[in-house]
Amino acid sequence: MKIVHTVNDLRAELAALRAQGKSVGLVPTMGALHAGHASLVERCVAENNVTVVSVFVNPTQFNDKNDLAKYPRTLEADCRLLEAYGATFAFAPSVEEIYPEPDTRQFSFAPLDTVMEGIYRPGHFNGVCQIVSKLFDMVKPDRAYFGEKDFQQLAIIREMVRQMHFPLEIVGCPIVREADGLALSSRNARLSTEERQEALKISQTLFASQAFAASHTVAETQKMVEEAIATVPGLRLEYFEIVDGYTLQPIADWKDTTYAVGCITVYCGEVRLIDNIKYKC
Repeated sequence: MKIVHTVNDLRAELAALRAQGKSVGLVPTMGALHAGHASLVERCVAENNVTVVSVFVNPTQFNDKNDLAKYPRTLEADCRLLEAYGATFAFAPSVEEIYPEPDTRQFSFAPLDTVMEGIYRPGHFNGVCQIVSKLFDMVKPDRAYFGEKDFQQLAIIREMVRQMHFPLEIVGCPIVREADGLALSSRNARLSTEERQEALKISQTLFASQAFAASHTVAETQKMVEEAIATVPGLRLEYFEIVDGYTLQPIADWKDTTYAVGCITVYCGEVRLIDNIKYKC
């Protein structure tokens, strides 16, 4: 595996490989890689001749400067993992390389980006679209791989690709969980031992709500999840929404959609965790 730090070097490397007719896959990451990222890399390697993994903590998608400062940065360990899983390139640029001047572009994909995370993290998805569109232009991948844990992000990126006519396939990959059910996240590293145990209640509640939903209404299921999270002193629910998986709009009845997803965000201490569960798909 080769580590590349500049856009010009990356483009030169990829141009030579494309000239040989090789397909290129991209896995965009912010580093602090774990088994969830590894599953994306593994799939990308299986489906493409060349795998590019970007490792870049993107400042424009953080609306909280403290969150940006605390985000784990572990490039050396990340590169060891990427090499072990067969990546061709780790693209690890500086902020100046990606943003030689401020990116003033404004993206709007309403109503996908005006609900859930869009309410609680203003500007977040604009920053996501800035960096992902830049990576698509730099790498020009045939396929790009994203985890379904960031369910809303995946829906917005699909819509961006559709509207901006990027010639690539977006591949969504299932959530990877710890053996006890906790969704893998780079933020998990910031949890204390006690918080880690409390965070388990999030996935446990979502799994229980799947069975509960089979014989209860949307409103009853929503209430069940909210009340279960409230029983854990260390958890603070930011939102739980049961939405149409395509439009991301809240549903009132299970009959309203063929694709129902429950999306949740919970603070465990100071750490903000997200997860989701499918009720109908």
